Amino acid sequence: MRLTLYTDYSLRVLLYLGVKGKDRLSTIQEIADAYNISKNHLMKVTYELGQLGYIETVRGRGGGIRLAVDPNEINIGKVVRHTEEDFQIVECFSNENNMCKISPACQLKNVLFEALNAYLNVLDQYTIGDFLLSKDELFKLLEIE
Repeated sequence: MRLTLYTDYSLRVLLYLGVKGKDRLSTIQEIADAYNISKNHLMKVTYELGQLGYIETVRGRGGGIRLAVDPNEINIGKVVRHTEEDFQIVECFSNENNMCKISPACQLKNVLFEALNAYLNVLDQYTIGDFLLSKDELFKLLEIE
């Protein structure tokens, strides 16, 4: 299982905002610079995170973004489910585009589906807050003032 860059960036934004704290605003440019990634990509990511209720935007001069909820309430599994396009890790997970001849008799898809569920179940056990335990080190690595 491999996450898309979109999901990766979503988790990074949430971590950055969690490190920064709920009371301090950040800009998309600041986050892009900290991770050395595209501001344009992050604009799309932050828009969706706002739509999902994870972050809030403060408009105007001196505005920015911050977490809208406590980091301990942001479940990693839910974020991944919201930001990943699909979880069809093999062709036979789709009824529309399944061209595999052995699909009706194949039991491998059941095992792969079970593995996917196990993967998501592990992610469901963690929140953004769980990854903020080393805040001081993250501050340094992200060069947050």
